[in-house]
Amino acid sequence: MSRPNAAPHPTPAATPAPASVSAPTPVPASVGSFALRGDVARPVVLTVADLRRGWEQHRAEVVFDCATAGPRHHAFAGPLLREVVAAALPRFDPARRKERARFLLAVSGGDGHHALLSWAEIDADFGDAPVLLATRTDDRDLDGDGPQLVVPSDRCGARYVSAVTGIWIGPPRLVT
Repeated sequence: MSRPNAAPHPTPAATPAPASVSAPTPVPASVGSFALRGDVARPVVLTVADLRRGWEQHRAEVVFDCATAGPRHHAFAGPLLREVVAAALPRFDPARRKERARFLLAVSGGDGHHALLSWAEIDADFGDAPVLLATRTDDRDLDGDGPQLVVPSDRCGARYVSAVTGIWIGPPRLVT
């Protein structure tokens, strides 16, 4: 089972947007960059270097309990996903818990892999999961590869997304 090494963090209202997020770009400009878009006031394109200099880096040591390969140990470092997404100003009232809890995050990778999380999973008032956008894995910088989504509480690595190319945030579109 994975054991994250991260401390609790404030809700989006208490997390100021770093200056590096102020200039939105419509689409990723290069390999290693990703677009943060959806129901946000400030869509932006970021790189691993942006993630490294714009946010506090957290470390997570995890063990994947792989069915075919057995346990695998890895160390990741990067900012918390909730802090990066909060800087894009999701269009919900941060003071209203139920409003925050209805938002989803869809993460896409360069290899076509996708993962879905709820805002409630990563919000400090709910699940408080220290999900990372890793800038380093096993002491190797990911600048040329792009960031990696890391869900330290998952026992297997199925929701880990390598070479993140996009993060979408918003409420689900329910069919009635």
